[in-house]
Amino acid sequence: MAAHLEDITSWDTSLIARGGHCWAGAAEPTPSKIWHAARMRAFEFVALQVPYNVSKPNTMTTPAPAVHIDPARIIDEVDPRIYSGFTEHMGRCIYGGLYDPDNQHGLVDPMTGFRTDVIDALRELNIPLVHDGIGPKELRPRRPELAWLTEESNQFGTDDFIQWCRTLGTEPYICLNMGTGTLEDALAWVEYCNSSANTYWANLRRKNGHEEAYNVKYWSLGNEVWGPWQGNYFPSPSTLAPSRSLPSVGQMESQDYAKKAYQWAKALKLLDPNIKLISCGETGFSDWDRVTLRKLAPVVDFHSVHLYTVSEGKHAVNVMGPAAAEKGLEITRALIDLAKIEGGLCKELTVCFDEWNVWDPVRAPGEKGAEEHYDLSDALAVAAWLNVFVRKADIVKIACIAQSVNVISPIITSPTGLFRQTTYYPLHLFANLMQGTSLDVFVSAPSPSTFYTGPTVPKFVQDLTKHTPDAAKLTKYVDVSAVLSRDGREIRVALLNRHEEESFVVPIWFAGGSGSAGVEEEVRVYEVWSENLRDGNTFGEERVRSVERVVRFEGSYEIKRHSFQGMVVMIVEEFGCG
Repeated sequence: MAAHLEDITSWDTSLIARGGHCWAGAAEPTPSKIWHAARMRAFEFVALQVPYNVSKPNTMTTPAPAVHIDPARIIDEVDPRIYSGFTEHMGRCIYGGLYDPDNQHGLVDPMTGFRTDVIDALRELNIPLVHDGIGPKELRPRRPELAWLTEESNQFGTDDFIQWCRTLGTEPYICLNMGTGTLEDALAWVEYCNSSANTYWANLRRKNGHEEAYNVKYWSLGNEVWGPWQGNYFPSPSTLAPSRSLPSVGQMESQDYAKKAYQWAKALKLLDPNIKLISCGETGFSDWDRVTLRKLAPVVDFHSVHLYTVSEGKHAVNVMGPAAAEKGLEITRALIDLAKIEGGLCKELTVCFDEWNVWDPVRAPGEKGAEEHYDLSDALAVAAWLNVFVRKADIVKIACIAQSVNVISPIITSPTGLFRQTTYYPLHLFANLMQGTSLDVFVSAPSPSTFYTGPTVPKFVQDLTKHTPDAAKLTKYVDVSAVLSRDGREIRVALLNRHEEESFVVPIWFAGGSGSAGVEEEVRVYEVWSENLRDGNTFGEERVRSVERVVRFEGSYEIKRHSFQGMVVMIVEEFGCG
């Protein structure tokens, strides 16, 4: 796979890192002109059917789902920033993770203290992030960290974060403290980072050795100020397990936050009109989102949504959980439209889903560092999350897996090295393959055996599914997204089989061309699978990873039980892409 992915990872992308949170991204070119022309053509359906020899204790004998993909049915460009990362001053994310100046095993840059092995692993994922104090390290105050009841040394601060982002080739995004911080603090921070004037904070940046302004573009107006854990409460495993991150200790009511954030936004834009502001949303399906959007839509550029899913020890609950995010994005889109209508607004306003992941705060408590050890089931849940973001490419433009190192992370470090968790591999495949134009995929559900009917967390996923037509159910076992590559020569399909025991022989139908026109006879497949759903990775043992193979079209594609498959299909010239 490495040889093939070289040309993919050389694409012109930049990364956006959120200080306290972060992500990756760049402006996308438009799809191939030929495909815009193709939208006006009449299409036939050409069946793509691929034989695949797998071990299969059970293969569906009842009618199987069918996947329908039409390159003319464009959703939107996939924003590379949906494959972003996140860091904060929590557990071993920064100290011993990104930053380890006292490491005695040759794993750090002696000039910066940055872990070079971590940077290399993150570069493969195209993600980054962090933030905090200003000034010489010896003068930075050590403070209590109230969100996690620990201490913060401030040895990794704003200047270090910016330098780390530049080392990684990323763009920083900083979260402003609307809990214990003041507007004066926020203005000082933006001035320190972005001003070229002869003013106090800009001059302090110069005094600290940084003549040129950092020009930090992305700033969030607080973090999770709606959360009861702002009073040091932690949710039970039966909840959605949202996070309660550093910068905002101090819970507010939605109306109070909206009024305060509105004033902050106006002042910050006066200081620097070029910044992009992100409002503090909740889950996307809460009244907080409605209230804050109604007030803040005129002054912000993105609306933040946070959500974590849990398994409660059950695979089906784990992999069906991201359906809550999909519904939340649909609701948020409607709330944004409502805010625009009521406010008479004509502007772009999209979602920044800047915290998401699989996290059970009981098995990995936040106050103890939240070091999850993920298994194959968790990797498949991450793939389900990423399918949602690709399918919702028109509304979600930034998404950050939280976090990037050690804390509920795809990477775990020790003083002598690191290993890639199971969740690293679907994230890597999506970030490198699922770029381009998101396509509107239809997956049929011809029988009740093709969708899950058991309990879900949150409960509303199944409540809504029970009263939804089969073809539109949220809990289909076969979960799919697809993109048309930037050059219009490939269709890339993310195929996830969420069933614990059953394999599915799935016809895949591509619309386009006529007669023998269509796709190449051979396709590349990247598979994430292991025999046991509980298999995980450790130092020195990697049971779950991605494996590449080439398969030939011959009727149908068999998706292994509990597996993720990334398929790359070349389009022949006769298909209209020569």
